[in-house]
Amino acid sequence: MSYRPLPIGISDFAEMIEKEFYYIDKTLMIRDLLDHKAKVTLFTRPRRFGKTLNMSMLKYFFEDDRDPRGNKRDWSRLFAGLNIMAAGEKYLAQMGQYPVIYLTFKDAKKESFDESYRQLVKVIAEEFRNHDFIFESIESDQQRENYKAIACEKAERIEYQNAILFLSKCLETYYGKKPVVLIDEYDVPLENAFSRGFYNKMIDFIRSLFESGLKDNTSLGFAVLTGCLRVSKESIFTGMNNLSIVSIRNAKFDEYFGFRVDEVQQLCHYYNMDDAYRTVQEWYDGYTFGQTDIYNPWSVIQYIDDARANTDWLPMAYWANTSSNSIVRTLIDHSDDDGRMQIEELLAGGTIRVQIHEDITYGEIYDSSDNLWNFMYFTGYFRKISEWMEGSSIYAELAIPNREVHYIFEEKVQNWFRERIKGRDMTPFYTAFASKDCAALEDQLNDIFEETISYMDQNEYYYHGMVAGLLTGIKGFGIRSNREGGKGRSDLFVRPVRRSREAFVIEFKVAKDIDDMESMADEALRQIAEKQYDAELRNDGYKYVSCYGIAFCGKECAVHCRDNN
Repeated sequence: MSYRPLPIGISDFAEMIEKEFYYIDKTLMIRDLLDHKAKVTLFTRPRRFGKTLNMSMLKYFFEDDRDPRGNKRDWSRLFAGLNIMAAGEKYLAQMGQYPVIYLTFKDAKKESFDESYRQLVKVIAEEFRNHDFIFESIESDQQRENYKAIACEKAERIEYQNAILFLSKCLETYYGKKPVVLIDEYDVPLENAFSRGFYNKMIDFIRSLFESGLKDNTSLGFAVLTGCLRVSKESIFTGMNNLSIVSIRNAKFDEYFGFRVDEVQQLCHYYNMDDAYRTVQEWYDGYTFGQTDIYNPWSVIQYIDDARANTDWLPMAYWANTSSNSIVRTLIDHSDDDGRMQIEELLAGGTIRVQIHEDITYGEIYDSSDNLWNFMYFTGYFRKISEWMEGSSIYAELAIPNREVHYIFEEKVQNWFRERIKGRDMTPFYTAFASKDCAALEDQLNDIFEETISYMDQNEYYYHGMVAGLLTGIKGFGIRSNREGGKGRSDLFVRPVRRSREAFVIEFKVAKDIDDMESMADEALRQIAEKQYDAELRNDGYKYVSCYGIAFCGKECAVHCRDNN
């Protein structure tokens, strides 16, 4: 069977259809948008959830597109056989009927305001050049000069601030119809500006662009914007009473960004990968948009594409590789003891309770832990379990949605912990370990673990990995984990480079109750002796071998040692 190719990184609707990529039909979004009848609609969704592809779809459907000579292009063929074609004449009558202004701000991530501004100028200028065929219809010489200056990227800032308004009026004059304005990833320059320290300058420009083009524009038919975050009206959309915001909490349009359960099942079945569905579900499901269970489309497509060629392919955190995910690290860095306990609860599969604030600014994200949790919820790091009112406030119970996002948290926690250890004087820990001072080693481990964030169920594997990481910096020793020795597998060997020095075997246990730690530490020592875990070290030429039995319960431990020489 010849399969359709999977659309890896395809965000242009025409390319998707013309090159016959596998397409999950979202065209009924057009019907719902027309029924919605909002003047300006803002869709907020996490990154890589299909925003750009849907905006491209809207452009091809609504645009009365012209070539450089003004001849109309017909894009109706792109929609042949798709759901919108059976929606009824009421909707099909709108196809190809509007001038369209299409702007994408996704590339406006630059190091300085000037560079970011120049990128926005470039985007605006290119859209003016796309409509060069209307130039002769512009009424006055001054307007033609303005048009030419904007298209050549030589206009003053005030002209770019008014560019959407100006182009709308020019298009209405030419077509006799009010244009549709589509702005994709509107908040990328704002997030970038905030992280790089020129937020106020960028806010001023974007606010002026939107106020003139979307609020005070009598030539506007309707507008659609997409972004990751709903930025407050006070910061950008001042006085815009015509703005309808559709966030992930809203049941309207809930199925059009990301993949529904049945769509993922059909995708797996089409590629003869029904057996892979459970893996896809565990790793990439878990989002709730409105009332709909949603999968991460980017990761689903990437995994299916990789696993088709290799039946033993293991799932990966594909979404994690699309940006730095620095917000997770920021959350960890900003967390006090209560915040770290909340992160641990989430990583253990639990939930947290958060007051919902949709109407915030980037400048307010770090003002409170609630704002930071909210930002992460709306940008895809949590899923909503439930929602309720307390007085006039909305609260939600949030959880980590799937194994992919859990991995992102794990990775950031581990990196954070490694950096904390690098900044810590580990000499007392190493000294206590090498001298077999159990009381001092116990105190050191308790202090270190008190500062950590547990990133998985606290089992032997977790403690094993943490202690192995702590010991990697001890000078003159090598760390070997789970080596065959004697009659079983020891947890950890600490081997000196010089065989005349003392080596160590470590066995870990986890106690269910803090009162059981001492007996469990003794049990660890008995296991080392009974199974002769020290045999490999002695066979390798080490004459002096001592043993540690370490039992943990939560973030506390008991350390017992036996001189086995």
